[in-house]
Amino acid sequence: MAKRSTADTLLDGPTPKHAQLREILREIATRELPPGSAMPSERDLTLCYGVSRLTVREAIGQLVAEGLLVRVRGKGTFTGRPRVDVRLHLASFTEDMRQRGLHPETTVLGHAELPPPPDTAEALGLTPGEPAYWLTRLRKADGAPLAVERGWFHPAAAPGLLGHDLSESLYSLLHRHYGVRLEHATQTVLAETADAETARLLEVDPGSPLLVFRRISTARDVPVEDMRSWYRGDAYQVTMPLRTEAGESGRPSEEVAP
Repeated sequence: MAKRSTADTLLDGPTPKHAQLREILREIATRELPPGSAMPSERDLTLCYGVSRLTVREAIGQLVAEGLLVRVRGKGTFTGRPRVDVRLHLASFTEDMRQRGLHPETTVLGHAELPPPPDTAEALGLTPGEPAYWLTRLRKADGAPLAVERGWFHPAAAPGLLGHDLSESLYSLLHRHYGVRLEHATQTVLAETADAETARLLEVDPGSPLLVFRRISTARDVPVEDMRSWYRGDAYQVTMPLRTEAGESGRPSEEVAP
């Protein structure tokens, strides 16, 4: 990689070189490369701009923290893709991605019939030790890993569920084969950092920020699903319509995207 221009030369002065390099890389990522493109390697950048590997890593690290760049272990650094902006509603991942013009893919990582942990047994209305269907899947959008799902299903709602093609939309499968249409859900959102296994599946560094959703869904007031999903924090955001409670001062509803 040859030096780009005299305007890109890093100068001694009050502005640290890592900050100068950061802005050069920002320009490359936002104006010259499409989303998902490979950035120059750390080695090339050190040779091109005559700085240390530490300086290069500092500049890249700041842009990764902003979400402009994404590090993929064993592959390098890439320009970030636009975040998937999702408004909370009861829909399958497959349907949600298709509505946004993205191609959904699902890889089944494992499934079994096992006694669930106590909090799931309680959520599904099972007695202690009673088995449920366990399923874990990797969800992708346009080829990029977006989420890891690990969930449980009530066996009485969908007998023999694990014998079906579990790479398709489960909500469509439940409705088509069992006449079960999920009508209501309680969803909790929290933040976690990626453990080693989840980081490997999502192609992020261990400790990377994740959004975690726990959804308990019902059909005709009967619990069917207890699903936890770990979404990449650099690729996913949530928009929620907010309204004042009845009797409070009437302000227009707002939408926030944390």
